[in-house]
Amino acid sequence: MGRWHGPDGLVVEVIMLDDHPMLRVCHRVGGRTYLHGYCATVAELLEHGIDLADLVEEEPA
Repeated sequence: MGRWHGPDGLVVEVIMLDDHPMLRVCHRVGGRTYLHGYCATVAELLEHGIDLADLVEEEPA
């Protein structure tokens, strides 16, 4: 699964939700993580105001 970070604590993760791949959009603020929403397609990220050019993939540990 992948994880991308963006500006202002934005985090986009690929997850499985009810056997369907989804993109989970969260914000990290002050040490806490807040769910912003789920997207079924990359195109839906635009509805959350996310510019793909701002995302940087997290390196595996």
